[in-house]
Amino acid sequence: MREVVLRYLDVDFGNAGSTTHRYGTDARRAVERARTQVGAVVDATRGEVVFTSGATESNNLAILGLAEYGQSTGRTHIVSTAIEHRAVMEPLEVLAERGFSVTFVQPTAGGYVEPEAIARAVSDRTLLVSAMHVNNETGVLQPVAEIADLLADHSAYFHVDAAQGFGKHLPDLKHKRIDLISISGHKLYAPKGVGALIRRKRHGERPPLSPLTFGGGQETGLRPGTLAVPLIAGLGAASELAASESDQWTTRCTAFGDHLLKALAPLKPTLHGDPNRRLPHIVNLSFPGLSNELVIDATNHLAAISDGAACTASSKVCSHVLAAMGIGADEAAGALRFSWCHMTDEPDWPAFVEVVRQLRPTFTPGRVT
Repeated sequence: MREVVLRYLDVDFGNAGSTTHRYGTDARRAVERARTQVGAVVDATRGEVVFTSGATESNNLAILGLAEYGQSTGRTHIVSTAIEHRAVMEPLEVLAERGFSVTFVQPTAGGYVEPEAIARAVSDRTLLVSAMHVNNETGVLQPVAEIADLLADHSAYFHVDAAQGFGKHLPDLKHKRIDLISISGHKLYAPKGVGALIRRKRHGERPPLSPLTFGGGQETGLRPGTLAVPLIAGLGAASELAASESDQWTTRCTAFGDHLLKALAPLKPTLHGDPNRRLPHIVNLSFPGLSNELVIDATNHLAAISDGAACTASSKVCSHVLAAMGIGADEAAGALRFSWCHMTDEPDWPAFVEVVRQLRPTFTPGRVT
């Protein structure tokens, strides 16, 4: 994949919008090939793929892009979940300020929403249902295929933020009742700064999105601006590799996770999220009595771990995801997110355990320090 990106950075540096010469034509071919590669992961056609800067932009385009249609038809109700990424939550807050009503379905204690709870929240006025594919903090798989089944006879558009699961958990996103799918390149080891929105046709028509930016007409008018050919080509190559190497990825990540949990068992961690629904590359846990900040500072020479989603970790605010799952503030204050990939080298687990064990005298039982 690296070679693909460098080729369109160093050698074939044409503009995909300038097809009157060979350089532009070659760039256009690279973009269309990538469109096919991305769409193939979810059984979408090339014409259903819109390239963006990442899942955040895709989420905004999917949600805010439907607002004009919703207002014109009187369908101003949206159903989502209480554990969505901020890139979904904040556009929904914008729509609420514009007069839309939003119902947030609460998750179970295991960190997933019940499909029937989503279905019960839908009404004749519902324009959109938005539910993530895999939770970015806990790694828990959401029942998007089951939700899609329950929406079969409803006209509401169904959007899935698949940033965390695209190319990793393959079957669910192929469901034809999912209208809109947001993805990010860097979650597939493609370059940062590129992603896509799948806009799947239903009954021959695409979801009626309005653009959020203007000028240029690229991407069927939905996302104007010169296309980032090297990044798009990299996303296409990464998507194809993810689909073809899915089994190897799962095997390697599962083994890593098994080693991690076995190594940390002496510390008696508390796991957050149903382990039977968790994808094999993320685990969220806490060590009773220890704050996440204390553990991160003490172990940063051994492992790169975080206290939540990368985009919200700097805020030092306890996770809205864990709170929605019913996890108390003290326990949430100790929550750590471990994530890895098939290429991750295992750290020195015995040394990690010993460092955390030595932190134990620094806390008072029943209190997080």
